[in-house]
Amino acid sequence: MQHYCGWQPSADAIDALKAEGAWNNDWDASLELLRRHGAELPDRAALIDVFSGFYFGGDPEGDPSQWTGFIGDEPLLVDTSFFATLSERKLRWGFVSGAEPPSARFVLQQRLGLQNPPLIAMGDAPDKPNPTGLIRLAKALGADSEGAQVAYLGDTVADVHTVIQARKHWPEQHFVSLAVAPPHLQTAEQAAAREIYEQRLREAGADQVLMGTKALLSWEGATA
Repeated sequence: MQHYCGWQPSADAIDALKAEGAWNNDWDASLELLRRHGAELPDRAALIDVFSGFYFGGDPEGDPSQWTGFIGDEPLLVDTSFFATLSERKLRWGFVSGAEPPSARFVLQQRLGLQNPPLIAMGDAPDKPNPTGLIRLAKALGADSEGAQVAYLGDTVADVHTVIQARKHWPEQHFVSLAVAPPHLQTAEQAAAREIYEQRLREAGADQVLMGTKALLSWEGATA
């Protein structure tokens, strides 16, 4: 945004846009913010190149060790032990992400040290809130088993809507929508904004809002 029109939207502005539930793709969200700001819209492919320059700081399909962008500075919300605990409880887990495959693999495999984790990333299925990716992953993890419960944890309204749509496409399966506020709202100074954000998640249909990602381990459904 700043590159194209000199305006850097606040986190509140971005949160408000994503609360609409239709802007899970960051490229499309950027174009929509530019449009609403009255800026001249760039070619989408050109915007993607600019985005990748900031985020990867190198060829997205190239050697991750050569990346110099923001991706190397992103704080991790969990560590490898989080997933080890899930596995110890006989819980199967995987990821449905709107991130590009190189980005998702870098974070999951290189930074978290996970070995070939089940992953549906950008391009593997239609963008959320289309439920195709979630349903595909759920079936790959064995959700066809009688009595299996599928819980999906996300931090956007689009994530919640994905679960709701999955229920419509696969009514026999028990889907649970778990939601969590994103990291920038998890400070004492952002308590009021966080409350508003969490209320939007509930209004969107979240079954339960957790205090943080690690709180999944103490969620009543996180048992074998």
